[in-house]
Amino acid sequence: MNTSGVSAERWQALCDQLGLAASSGVRQRFPDLERAYSEPQRHYHTAQHIGECLALLDGVAPQLADAPLVELALWLHDVVYAPGAIDNEAASARLARAWLQEALPSGRLDRLTRWIEATRSHAPAPAERDLQALLDIDLAILAAPVPRFAEYERQVRAEYAFVSEPVFAERRRAFLRELAARPRLYGHPAFEHLEAAARSNLQAQL
Repeated sequence: MNTSGVSAERWQALCDQLGLAASSGVRQRFPDLERAYSEPQRHYHTAQHIGECLALLDGVAPQLADAPLVELALWLHDVVYAPGAIDNEAASARLARAWLQEALPSGRLDRLTRWIEATRSHAPAPAERDLQALLDIDLAILAAPVPRFAEYERQVRAEYAFVSEPVFAERRRAFLRELAARPRLYGHPAFEHLEAAARSNLQAQL
């Protein structure tokens, strides 16, 4: 797995930033991540998505209080993914806790797992700038250039290939309408510039 900078070397560098000891076993988890993000049911929730997220993070890291923890949350927020499941984020948070129980201080680990679970609803987090940045990065695909946004829509459809076209179309429109109805899609100042492009993509898709 080396899509867009998603590599074993970057994982090791993150472990260095987090001060994770070799004895914790976390440094050896890259093959597990590689297998997870290469699972056959995935078409959007893959290394491509993680790579795009990390590229966005690199541009704003100096503005964050705990950029390494945000990066760790990005690596792990979709590590468990089954299309249609309602507990993917909770399951990913549980796996993150199992992997990092002996490696991170309890307060930091609690924050990490709470952040991962927050990527399910993407509820605004104005009181937590780092969490808001995480959520904005995860939703930045909505503001992608038109060809990439169209690819994203095809990838999501492929993940739900088991759902009939009429049912999928209805549910997808409902999801996109819910997003479009939000007063703001991006809450961190570093990502406010994405708002117009995301609104344009949503309007065109709807």
